[in-house]
Amino acid sequence: MISVAIITVSDRASRGDMKDESGAALQRFCEKRGWKIRDQAIVPDEKKIIQRRTIKFSSRANVVLLTGGTGIAERDVTPEAISAIATKGLPGFGEVMRAKSFDRFPNAILSRSMAVVIGHALVICLPGSPKGAVECLSYVVDAVPHAVDLLSGHTHHK
Repeated sequence: MISVAIITVSDRASRGDMKDESGAALQRFCEKRGWKIRDQAIVPDEKKIIQRRTIKFSSRANVVLLTGGTGIAERDVTPEAISAIATKGLPGFGEVMRAKSFDRFPNAILSRSMAVVIGHALVICLPGSPKGAVECLSYVVDAVPHAVDLLSGHTHHK
């Protein structure tokens, strides 16, 4: 069973200045796959807050999705926050998301979307737009069940 926590990283959404459409879009995407949404939160673009919430959620869900803060603006700090608490990096996730996005959106090369392992959870950092978040997750979604299986201690070695 895949359980998911979704964290929207946005100063404006955390203040209530804008609606969190990305978190809602990811929730719909996950629910269509039968994944259970365990937790959801909106946090500001602050490293320590992102880290605390991610650590908390990664102990309760086997997949944590963060949306937002993956660009190159000054306040975009999600990759740095998550990299600092990661157990293992999974560079293939970010490579695939950027490569598949680049053909249609040349500015995708500026994205810093990524994935890591924290404890026994797969943590994926996605773009902040609803469309970008869902599209990027759809590019790597087939690897998620296997990653969850491996991180839960089930090995497939013969």
